[in-house]
Amino acid sequence: MSNQDTPLLQINNIEVIYDHVILVLKGVSLTVPKGSIIALLGANGAGKSTTLKSISGLLGAERGVVTKGNILYKDQPVESQSPADLVDHGVIQVMEGRHCFEHLTIEENLLTGAYTLSGGRKAVAKNLEMVYQYFPLLAERRKSQAGYTSGGEQQMCAVGRALMSNPEMILLDEPSMGLAPQLVEDIFEIIKQLNEQEGVTFLLAEQNTNIALRYSDFGYIMENGRIVMEGLASELAENEDVKEFYLGISKEGKKNFRDVKNYRRRKRWLT
Repeated sequence: MSNQDTPLLQINNIEVIYDHVILVLKGVSLTVPKGSIIALLGANGAGKSTTLKSISGLLGAERGVVTKGNILYKDQPVESQSPADLVDHGVIQVMEGRHCFEHLTIEENLLTGAYTLSGGRKAVAKNLEMVYQYFPLLAERRKSQAGYTSGGEQQMCAVGRALMSNPEMILLDEPSMGLAPQLVEDIFEIIKQLNEQEGVTFLLAEQNTNIALRYSDFGYIMENGRIVMEGLASELAENEDVKEFYLGISKEGKKNFRDVKNYRRRKRWLT
């Protein structure tokens, strides 16, 4: 992990409420160092996507609000800023489910990501070439209508579109969802390359604990709106509780989750 001592993003004890009554995040704190890949792990409904949206300014669209704590990006509070403000600061979220414009071609989708880019056509062409260098499959399908491409190609398009604005940090929500294992591996390889070669910082929310820990520097595990465990990715991958509850492996080998009483009793550390 490069620049480990330089926090790019800090979340300090935030609470998030939806519709004025539903408490979703309960005192979440985390740090994202500049130049790192940080994994936010946990089951569906743990609060991972809400955490990302609280950073990117997208909470308001779902009637959510940060009611306690603060979010600092480069030491400046951003929890009350709009998504457009965050893009100007260099923070972009790639939403769960990809959300490509299906009626546009792959290249037209990528160009929408350059809307805020300064430097004219030359800068746009340079970034487009960079995206095609990292995603050669997109170069082959550049004239194809996005709605007729595969899920993997649409995920690559969504990440490529985010890259078009020269982001400093990308918030990546469930990049492996619905994709074949080999495509997931390919996408995470590209994420690692972008991190190492372009210096892009990633905070990714992911249910696929195994692959996320392999490609991340540090991990946070969420359960019921709280951070319940954190540590170096390599250490979390070897933790017996993480192995049992998130990788399905215990000291006895593969775990059978039909024994619900035992599962709940052993998982008390998460509550």
